[in-house]
Amino acid sequence: MKSILAASEAAALLASSIKGELPDERGRFGPFGGRYIPETLVPAFERLEAGVKRYLPDADFQQAFRRELRQWVGRPTALTFAARLSESWGTEVWLKREDLAHTGAHKINNAIGQALLAKRLGAKRVIAETGAGQHGVASAAACARVGLPCRVFMGTVDMERQAPNVDRMRRLGAEVVSVETGDRTLRAAIDEAMRAWVSDPNDTYYLLGSAVGPHPYPYLVRELQSVIGEEARQQMLDQAGGLPDVAFACVGGGSNAIGLFYPLLGDAEIELIGVEAGGTGSGLGQNAATLATGTPGVLQGCYSIILQDDDGQVQETHSISAGLDYAGVGPEHALLQAIGRVAYVTADDEEALAALEEVCALEGILTALETAHAYAAAKRWSKDNPGKRILIGNSGRGDKDMPTLSQHPVRIFRHASA
Repeated sequence: MKSILAASEAAALLASSIKGELPDERGRFGPFGGRYIPETLVPAFERLEAGVKRYLPDADFQQAFRRELRQWVGRPTALTFAARLSESWGTEVWLKREDLAHTGAHKINNAIGQALLAKRLGAKRVIAETGAGQHGVASAAACARVGLPCRVFMGTVDMERQAPNVDRMRRLGAEVVSVETGDRTLRAAIDEAMRAWVSDPNDTYYLLGSAVGPHPYPYLVRELQSVIGEEARQQMLDQAGGLPDVAFACVGGGSNAIGLFYPLLGDAEIELIGVEAGGTGSGLGQNAATLATGTPGVLQGCYSIILQDDDGQVQETHSISAGLDYAGVGPEHALLQAIGRVAYVTADDEEALAALEEVCALEGILTALETAHAYAAAKRWSKDNPGKRILIGNSGRGDKDMPTLSQHPVRIFRHASA
C-alpha cells in the first residue's frame, strides 16, 4: 500500500512509537485505530479503558502478571539456534520459541493478562473468539486459572480444521459456540462475540485475542505480548552476541508480530518483516494479505487496513492457516507500514507447507502453519543476504494443524547429512 503520510509526519510518528506515546488519547496510531462501536457498548469500553489505565501500570498487577508468566506460562521461552536451517539457508537463524509456552502458542501471554484484568474489573464471566483455536484454548485455560466461566465463539469452518483445539477448550471447561453466519471463520466469530457482549456489557468481559478492535484493545494486547520481544532482544545479546539483522513474524490480526516487533522498533539497524497469508492467488477472496493488497476502512470497531471491494464490502479471505484467515489487521501494523518501519510481504499456501516440512525435517520442530509463512519468507530473504543473522518468531506449535496437514501428502524434505 502506498504511504498516505508525508515523510516528516512519518518520522514524527516513528519517534512517538519508539517513545511509547502511541496510541494517543483518542486511541489512534497516527490515522489508524480509534473506536467505532454501538452506543450500548460505550459504557463498557469506558470502564475497560479506565481499568487498563489503572491496573496495567500498577505494581501489584504487574507482579501478579509476571508471576503467572514465570510459574504457569513457563516464561521466559527459549531462544533456539537453528543450526541445520542455518546451514541450509546460508544465514544464522535463531528462533523465539513461543510454541514452548503453556497451551502451545503466544496467545497465553495475552489471555492470562486479560483474565487477571477481568477479575479486577469484577467480571462475572468471560467471552472470547478464536480462529486457529489457540486463543480459545488460552482463554479457557486462563479463565480456569482465575476462576471465571468462559464462552468461546468459533466459526464452523475453523472448528472443522482445528478440531483438536475445540476438544481442548471443552476439556478446559469452556463452552464452545459454533458460528454459522458470515464466512464462518474468525471475522464471523468476532462479530458474534461482539453481539454477545452488547447483550450483557456490565457483567461480561470480552477477552479479545489479537491486536485489533476498538481502543484500548490494540494497546492492551501489545503491552501484554511485548514480553516476547523484550525476552528475545536480551536473549539475542546473551546467546548470539548481538542483535539480529532482521526479525520475521507472521501477521494475521498481528498480536504475535507486534509482541516481537514493538521492543525492537528503536533498534534502527534491525529490519522488521511481517508475513501475511498469500493463500492461492492475488485476487480478492484468494488470500488474507491485508497490508499487501488492502485499503483503509473500518472493520469491527477499528479504522485500519482491510480487505474490501470497490463498494466497501468486506471480503471473505482464504489461507491454509486458520489463524491468518482474517480480513483486517491491527492498527499499529497499519501505521508501521505507512511510516516504513516494518515491511509486510506474503507467502502462499504451498510455500508455507514446504517451509513447515523443512523445519520439521531439519530442526525437529512441528511449527504452526501460521509461523510456517514466516519461515518461507525468511528463506527467500536469505538467498539475497548470505551470512546475515535472522530472528524468527515461532508463534506456536503445529499439533493443532494435523487435520489440515493430513489432507496433504507428506513430501519428505531431502537434505544432505552434516
